[in-house]
Amino acid sequence: MAIEKFPNIKRTWFEQYLSLENGIPSHDTFGRIFSLIGPEQFQTCFFSWIKEIVKNVTGDVIAIDGKCVRRSHDNQLTLGQVKVDGKSNEITALPALLKNLDVTGCIITTDALNTQNISV
Repeated sequence: MAIEKFPNIKRTWFEQYLSLENGIPSHDTFGRIFSLIGPEQFQTCFFSWIKEIVKNVTGDVIAIDGKCVRRSHDNQLTLGQVKVDGKSNEITALPALLKNLDVTGCIITTDALNTQNISV
């Protein structure tokens, strides 16, 4: 599973910060840990972390796709994610996502759905 594959590939880096006496945790262990984290708290922490690391990212084009992460493997970086309510779509999620990112001076690309206006 990918959740185990990444830390195994980057094991040397992780060992700088973590004691891995019993090896990399299993997929099930990651699942149990993630199930204990509240989504809103995780999002707050994730955005805080992204705001710090994005300062070191060069480039000025941010591609946004609402269906799934597209071509993220090219740069191995996802800047953000916002859950959409079951009866909604990405039109309502995009403003919430952009509010949490400093995109000043960037070119934002997105699909045609985001060219629509939200009905009032």
